[in-house]
Amino acid sequence: RVLLSADSGRAAMTETTVYPGGGLVHIKNPHLESMEEDILHHLDLGTKTHNLPAVFGDIKFVCVGGSPNRMRAFAQFMHKQLGLAGDGEDLADICAGMDRYAMYRAGPVLSISHGMGIPSISIMLHELIKLLHHAKCRDVTIIRIGTSGGLGKIKLGTVVITDTAVDSSFKPRFEQVVLDDVVVQSTELDKDLAKELLACSKEISDFPALISHTMCAYDFYEGKTTFGRLDGYLKRAYNAGVRNIEMESTAFAALCGLCGLKGECFCILPCIHSLTQPEGLVWCEIQTTQEPKPHS
Repeated sequence: RVLLSADSGRAAMTETTVYPGGGLVHIKNPHLESMEEDILHHLDLGTKTHNLPAVFGDIKFVCVGGSPNRMRAFAQFMHKQLGLAGDGEDLADICAGMDRYAMYRAGPVLSISHGMGIPSISIMLHELIKLLHHAKCRDVTIIRIGTSGGLGKIKLGTVVITDTAVDSSFKPRFEQVVLDDVVVQSTELDKDLAKELLACSKEISDFPALISHTMCAYDFYEGKTTFGRLDGYLKRAYNAGVRNIEMESTAFAALCGLCGLKGECFCILPCIHSLTQPEGLVWCEIQTTQEPKPHS
């Protein structure tokens, strides 16, 4: 983690991410433990109102995605896959007291929506990471599942597994202004986890997948207008190793790395963008006559 001085633009401080022992989630805020109460406002949870270790202490996997309905469907899917009692149709939204995010649980799996874009996922992740910390969860794996736009000659419906998230300049970094400092963080994700996910995809028929860089845009209408550019930008992105573009991966990767979480992005491609043709946007239906990918 690097802090850049707002006045000079020079690196003012460099921090090396410290990964915690024992698999616990590491929080870099030294004042957190001295707080009488920590209210996770947007999740409708708190250290005084809920026994977080009792409720969440055995969570091992967290899957996050943009849509509340999609994450509810994913939790129901996991409920059935894990052979849990009941049909899973009546899963309760743990965050029902607020209307920002939705959270569901299926055994050791937590399924949470994050909305669209870096600001929305960043708010959720800050509170989620504190939740995992307060609950004393160990060895947690967190995966972002969602959709993204593909680049180049890739089969429609392919799943892109991110090894490194890059910004619109194709650099592996997440820049954020904190007060009057520009904070720059690494955006590399867990490469071993990426390989594990790729190996799993090969065990499922008709499940095309690949590992590549993912580019993160800052918004949908202007940040992703890159898809309409024919000045060579998309070719440069492709040559830099980018195979898909979305709007959350750099913030996700940075926060996972900062807190020692084993994280990965796992995005299906409902559309592919031509590198040379303005009308080269091709869409596919994720769920057609066959079963959706677990979980598309």
